[in-house]
Amino acid sequence: MLVLTPLTLERDADIALPRLSAPAWQGVPMNNVARSGGELARRMGIEVLEITPQLGRARMPVAGNTQPYGLLHGGASVLLAESIGSLAANAHAGAEQAALGLEVSATHHRAVSEGHVHAEARALHLGRRVASYDITISDDEGRRVCTARLTCMMVPRPDTPRRD
Repeated sequence: MLVLTPLTLERDADIALPRLSAPAWQGVPMNNVARSGGELARRMGIEVLEITPQLGRARMPVAGNTQPYGLLHGGASVLLAESIGSLAANAHAGAEQAALGLEVSATHHRAVSEGHVHAEARALHLGRRVASYDITISDDEGRRVCTARLTCMMVPRPDTPRRD
């Protein structure tokens, strides 16, 4: 199991993300995977806590990610869900493939105005071409804020030589 140490994607900071050495990643630099949606995730302050093909965990501050009424923006919840699910799907994809989002849906259950929200993406299906995740987002007290589902398609990585 690949477990990352907490990595804070600081807002507006130029950081170098670490290389992962787990077999599923086969030496693929995390920043190459994370950059597919990483710039926005970094600006949102997402902290990646754990990534495996079966499970992804992250958290995000509510502050700075709110709508005009001071509540967590629903789009921020969806971004968090898609970000952590996509990282887990890319761990499943391996070195020669990339996971690209096909569909994301979310149901918002409760408003949050402070603290952090915590996302947990659990694999529902890990196939050769498709991976699906159920993502639960909760507040600091463990109350469910949002339930999301993400489906990703595995495609050849653009920087991988083709086998024609």
